Amino acid sequence: MTDAEIKTVMFGDLERELTVTRKVLAALPLKEFDWKVHEKSMSLGQLAIHVATLPEWAMDALSHDVLDFATAPRPPKRVADTAELLKLFDEKVAALRAAVKAFDPAKWDADWTIKNGDKVFTTQQRSKVFRIWSLNHLVHHRAQLCVYLRMLGVAVPTVYFNTSDDPSWVFD
Repeated sequence: MTDAEIKTVMFGDLERELTVTRKVLAALPLKEFDWKVHEKSMSLGQLAIHVATLPEWAMDALSHDVLDFATAPRPPKRVADTAELLKLFDEKVAALRAAVKAFDPAKWDADWTIKNGDKVFTTQQRSKVFRIWSLNHLVHHRAQLCVYLRMLGVAVPTVYFNTSDDPSWVFD
């Protein structure tokens, strides 16, 4: 297999998930930034920013061998509006796409470490970090945003097939 064919297998779902995530982020009523589904939950705004910046984690998983919380950039606490949220997401996605393009598939199973200064939390295979802690993590929190939308009475965009708000069947 060529590197391009290997990357198609490795990253086959990525573009679809990024496209769908952007649709969900675009639907968020950021006037409800501080709204929480439960006192222990993140607010709508906190969760939206987390989802918008998760592509950076995926980019780090591909571009670096270590994520050090002591020196990692922090996401913004707030965004002014949906346009700023989407700009943040688009910037992270562009960096991720560049990382995918530059990625050497021979490094797929190399070790990747999360630490905070000298304290190592875990070292795992990069493939696991990318699939579970990056892409699946993004999908999980995107689903939470869809629940927030439903509870706020906002139309839920189609993610897989259709929703009661968008009954047309979409297969992509």
